[in-house]
Amino acid sequence: MEVDEETGAEVKLEKAKITLNDCLACSGCITSAESVLITQQSQQEVYSILQQNQDCRKFGLHNEVKCVVVSVSPQARASLAAKYNLSALLTAQKLTAFFHKLGCDFVFDTSFSRDFSLVETQREFVTRYRSKSALPMLASACPGWICYAEKTHGAYILPYISTTKSPQQIMGSLVKDLFARKLDKTPDQIYHVSVMPCYDKKLEASREDFYNDLYKTRDVDCVLSTSEVDAMLETEGVNLSDINAADLDGLAGAGELVSHAGGGSGGYLEHVLRHAARELFGLQLNELTFKILR
Repeated sequence: MEVDEETGAEVKLEKAKITLNDCLACSGCITSAESVLITQQSQQEVYSILQQNQDCRKFGLHNEVKCVVVSVSPQARASLAAKYNLSALLTAQKLTAFFHKLGCDFVFDTSFSRDFSLVETQREFVTRYRSKSALPMLASACPGWICYAEKTHGAYILPYISTTKSPQQIMGSLVKDLFARKLDKTPDQIYHVSVMPCYDKKLEASREDFYNDLYKTRDVDCVLSTSEVDAMLETEGVNLSDINAADLDGLAGAGELVSHAGGGSGGYLEHVLRHAARELFGLQLNELTFKILR
């Protein structure tokens, strides 16, 4: 209700309506639309797809069975490794075994797609620097930041944001296009799950930018947080440390873990700076010293 200052009369206001289009990814509230999104992108949804596959096989409906692919981010893997006191490699191998046992077909590491993201980001920066346009270039990998920039600054800030997809969405393109063709499947025949450290990745995966209108499917169908994967381990009554390690799957050939300078905090900046110094000025930077400007 609102009280008119002149007459003192009470006026009933219309109910405020908030949708995901208004979300700033601040984690300060949850709307009914967000609750639907979380239901669609949760471990329950993954279990539902796996059960659906079992039912299809049981009744001979093999053409309706989805190929379930899981992509695990290095950050999520590192968190689980720290909790269970395991090495990064052993954690990856045990997660591969765990998801395979649940009924998932392939488990990939997203370091592969992060390499693509870093290479494209460094190429874009060098191009912008040479043309002296849209500088400084701002990273585009964080969906919370992108959502905030779009909703609060709009056209003022958007030209400065990198056009490169995040590693999650690059992985989505690789899985639903390159890997799908390798398996002789269409994108809608693959159910792609990504394991990420941040809930904002659910918002990113649900963006219309990453929806295939032709096949009515998203590049990433479901995003699980690290804590949700840990909850799945509890649901199955297993400890990650007790699971037998399995060979890693690979998008191209044998699976292996890779690491690079762009994987840690500030990694994009360091990686792009080293490349730009070499490409633009012929300098090989052996050591970087960052200074606080204010």
